[in-house]
Amino acid sequence: MRRPRFADISIFTLKYIFNWRFWIAEITKKSKTYRRLIDKMLFEEDEIVVIPNTININKKIESEGSEFLPTQIIKDVIKRCDDIVIMNSCLCRTSNGCEDYPQDIGCIFLGPTSRKIPAHIGKKATVEEALAHVDKADAAGLSHIIGRNKIDTVWMNVRPGKGLLTICHCCPCCCLWKVHPNLDYSISDKLEKLDGVTVKLHEDKCKLCKKCLMEVCMFKAIDLVDNKITIDYDICRGCGLCVNACKFDAITIDYTAETIDNVVNRMDNLLEIREF
Repeated sequence: MRRPRFADISIFTLKYIFNWRFWIAEITKKSKTYRRLIDKMLFEEDEIVVIPNTININKKIESEGSEFLPTQIIKDVIKRCDDIVIMNSCLCRTSNGCEDYPQDIGCIFLGPTSRKIPAHIGKKATVEEALAHVDKADAAGLSHIIGRNKIDTVWMNVRPGKGLLTICHCCPCCCLWKVHPNLDYSISDKLEKLDGVTVKLHEDKCKLCKKCLMEVCMFKAIDLVDNKITIDYDICRGCGLCVNACKFDAITIDYTAETIDNVVNRMDNLLEIREF
């Protein structure tokens, strides 16, 4: 009989406590000692950027004769990597038993540390396979989060963390980062809006269909106040899911090309360790 592997035990534990994640996150606001412990264990040196889902966003960015969409940032980072692993399934959606979004669209892991990921968790992929995976996630209506995320090195038991980038494909119902509003600001601020992204509510176009309130915003930035939809722009991380949900163009997203290269280089620099 095969002995349980560390990752198997981690997956079993994570699935068991998944629905406790909001309560676990909330304690970071109440106890400094607990907050420091959680930050040290799971979020230390994290640097994560939200990339909008752009399937239903028609406007493109004109830059030096080329056209870009925010998703291109992810693709440009992928093209710079030799080591790529695609997770067999999404741990969040399988843990939550998601029925609205595909459970088989898992994270993409980049960088030399990905070589240590157990084969039963994910498979080594080519650049072309990873790019197709991003398109598949876009088409499924998922938004993207890219960056260094220590929690992935912990549950997979792979090191060093500075040699691993994670690209998550997040749904509004199951994403681990739905705990964002429950976390202490010192931790939640590590999840950033992409520079140059602006989300705007056009009240004159809003029909109060309330689809944007139906568990669409992962960050709880959208609310109904005095029978009007409101967006807290300080909380909004620009994932674009509300834009895709609105059928009346009452919520729009704008972005500029000015920081695309900076973000790509920033992600590239996060992979500090090239060889072991």
